[in-house]
Amino acid sequence: MAIHSFSPDMTTTPTTRMSTATTSGGRAGSVPVDTARPWKLPPPRTYIFINATVVDPVAATVVPGQIVKISNGAVDSISSFVYTTDEATVVDLEGRYLCPGLIDCHVHVAAVPGGGGGGGQSPGAEAALLRQPWVCGQMLARGFTSVRDAGGAGVALRDAIEDDVFPGPRLFLCGKALAPTGSHGYADAHAGGGPPCCGSESAALSVVADGVDEVVRATREQIRQGAAFIKMMGSGGASTSPADRPSSAYFTRAEARAAHEVAASCGVHVTAHAYTPRAIRHAVENGARGIEHGNFLDDPTAELMAERGVWLTPSLVAHEAATTGGGGDRRPSLAATPDDQSSSSEARSRSLLEAGLKSLAVAHKAGVSICHGSDLPGPQQAEQSREFALRARVLDAATVLRGATTNAARMLGQEARLGQVREGFAADLLVLGANPLADAEVLAEPERWCLAVVKAGRVCVSRWDEMPEDVHRRAW
Repeated sequence: MAIHSFSPDMTTTPTTRMSTATTSGGRAGSVPVDTARPWKLPPPRTYIFINATVVDPVAATVVPGQIVKISNGAVDSISSFVYTTDEATVVDLEGRYLCPGLIDCHVHVAAVPGGGGGGGQSPGAEAALLRQPWVCGQMLARGFTSVRDAGGAGVALRDAIEDDVFPGPRLFLCGKALAPTGSHGYADAHAGGGPPCCGSESAALSVVADGVDEVVRATREQIRQGAAFIKMMGSGGASTSPADRPSSAYFTRAEARAAHEVAASCGVHVTAHAYTPRAIRHAVENGARGIEHGNFLDDPTAELMAERGVWLTPSLVAHEAATTGGGGDRRPSLAATPDDQSSSSEARSRSLLEAGLKSLAVAHKAGVSICHGSDLPGPQQAEQSREFALRARVLDAATVLRGATTNAARMLGQEARLGQVREGFAADLLVLGANPLADAEVLAEPERWCLAVVKAGRVCVSRWDEMPEDVHRRAW
């Protein structure tokens, strides 16, 4: 027996509070009290998961035989004895693993599939916006209950997810990344006439800012629009930027310090797109609290990052996807050369992947806090979960899992409610068919091993007949 429903009416169809002049249950003739938001879902169910094996990424252990109660969208209790209420739905996990929901700290929701050029980015901002709900739903289905968008997503998208207009992960935004003229993210960076990169009008991932005044203004504008952090293009790009050099540090010291000062005064931090020790040091020494990518990180620079508490968010799968198109040989073989402009885009991606694997080991050895990232554009977003398998080549399973749970939650300032299966935390949970602390590659195959995705106490995605989805909407 897997599920026991004790409520007399556990229908998953949203019920609406009615005025006394209407019939009950939302049938013909009834009028919702809150006509402004008819899409709102009813309160989440109370679930009691019995025989759960709870995954603890902090202690790197699993605790079998647990009873986990969730209610009102949060973890209510974790114990070793059974109790029920009339309102609870009891699910027997039969020893399956209850894992915290995953957090991807480097996505670009606005770089949607379905268009031509530039890694499959859509041909226009309006078309991209309309496709973003689908992208968000796919990320949630892979087990990512929270994501950190590193350029392009807007507050309207974040708020629509929060308001239950459509399903998706919790969204933490930077607005648009700040890019100086000629750098990665600048629409006309390819002086030779090549296709635009991440700053293109269609992708709308960045905004150009030159000089202290423009940087200050752009930083304030992102914060005004709800940015949870500020991203700066602190160096050149990689395989998608054939003209600008990864080792370059495009922002001046004064520009970088200005962004940090404005951000810090508003309680947010700056993260920098940077690949090489030179670019990373320039960013860190001028206030950056995070580094995106960091593929050519060396020992002294890693030690500096650890000393100053700077986060590292690699995105290895982006380089792999660029070399394989989602399949084929996944093993890099070329020597890494940061500024090699003569090799093909595929060769550069292979080099960056190999260098990135080495940098992971360097960062871990130095004690740098590592977060999970993917950074995939367009149709390549289907490879998002492959990042776990790549990291598992050089890191132990606990470190890989922490990157997508506790470390990520701390970087987001959400360590008191996300990243753990713990009393008082948000009920963002995965039901897994295998132990991710024994083999991190379990997380790389969500279709096989992720049986259910619970976000804020709702079963949003299920691949297990014994635990059906409970988020269904009435056709009004």
